[in-house]
Amino acid sequence: MQIIHAKQGLMPDGWHRDFEVAIGADGRIAQVGPQVSAPTQRVDLLLPAPVNLHSHAFQRAMAGLTEARGPDPRDSFWSWRRLMYQFLDQLTPENVQTIAALVYMEMLEAGYGAVAEFHYLHHDVGGVPYATLSEMSDRIIAAAIDTGIGLTLLPVMYQFGGCDLRPLQGGQRRFDNDPDRFLRLHGAAMVALTRGPADFTGGMAPHSLRAVDPNGLREMLEHAPTGPIHMHLAEQVAEVDEVLAHLGARPTEWLLANHAVDDRWCLIHCTQMTDIETDALAATGAVAGLCPLTESSLGDGIFNGTRYLGQGGRIGVGSDSNIQISLFEELKTLEYSQRLRDLSRAALATQDRSTGRVMFDAAVRGGAQAGGRDNGRIAPGAWADLIGLETDTQWLCNRDGDALLDSLIFAAGQPSLRDVWSAGRHVVKEGRHIRRDAIIYDFTKMMMQLETRV
Repeated sequence: MQIIHAKQGLMPDGWHRDFEVAIGADGRIAQVGPQVSAPTQRVDLLLPAPVNLHSHAFQRAMAGLTEARGPDPRDSFWSWRRLMYQFLDQLTPENVQTIAALVYMEMLEAGYGAVAEFHYLHHDVGGVPYATLSEMSDRIIAAAIDTGIGLTLLPVMYQFGGCDLRPLQGGQRRFDNDPDRFLRLHGAAMVALTRGPADFTGGMAPHSLRAVDPNGLREMLEHAPTGPIHMHLAEQVAEVDEVLAHLGARPTEWLLANHAVDDRWCLIHCTQMTDIETDALAATGAVAGLCPLTESSLGDGIFNGTRYLGQGGRIGVGSDSNIQISLFEELKTLEYSQRLRDLSRAALATQDRSTGRVMFDAAVRGGAQAGGRDNGRIAPGAWADLIGLETDTQWLCNRDGDALLDSLIFAAGQPSLRDVWSAGRHVVKEGRHIRRDAIIYDFTKMMMQLETRV
């Protein structure tokens, strides 16, 4: 049994001092109480480690390659997407596993205890299925096992190139599945998940209302009686216009009118919603999956966080395109986006909780819900997904409670992070992943080969 002694930490009922957490052999928190046992680890600050609720792991390898102006008069999400399709056409299953291992290592070092992988790169170049239909899903699972991160695998159904049902072209063909083949692929991926540790789980993900038609979405949901359901929703103005033209309603409006959206759902981005749609989605209990760094990078727009949280809505954060993997930067960017839009400060704070506390509480609770993972709290029975930080630094010394969390997010950042546990697996020690050198070596070797072909 691992015993952690913490000088202070954040539990479901607030801040506590001088306590110990016992982690059982099953990876769950066995006990929380006074410091009475000999510790195996001491930390200044102990926090629950959230789920990174939205990731496309393979996109990490193209970070930094899309910042030049292309042929379009105005660069946009759509021009970035064309470059992404060109890039992915050179990736092999071995490449995808190598990239995912690097990404998951970085997530753990950033303080995430688990990831919900929105996985849509299924087939070989040209859309040819691999001999093992779930080959690419198997590679994601292998990378998660290799790094020790918790995994919620979300195989994605992707049918069409738009609401007009046009066929997929170019790099998109590697995503292609009709409902029948998707369900076979999904079933094989769920079997493969059982090769991982007990905390691994899965769900389903219709890509978007552009990529899945109403009949396909209905059939898919009929085969998803339990588990998380994730979908991109209302990310871009052009997407809203296309859905409105073909389905007769805006994306959020159409989804809520046609399906029983509840707390199993995680809707990604939601940056293009009206106030009425924002209130209606908040009332469902679904999680709005926010990826502020990617949304900034792609010019998606600003999620109406003040209104959504004010209506009791639930949110979590993810790293999406993985252009940068930093839990604290995602949270800071979320808050700053609200300030820039509204010309305000402390936009998400409440009378009894600071900005950082509101966001962190929301991220751990929303991430656990979206990931279908029993984590997000320092309490007996939960998966031991934990972050250990040092506070004897120039930015954190002599601070505690909400002020300490605010200083961590807005001033100190990732260097203060020293230890991370995922389901009790102590995978980050002294700020470094236990397999960092080998993972970086493999990734660098692969990137040197890819760069010659980009």
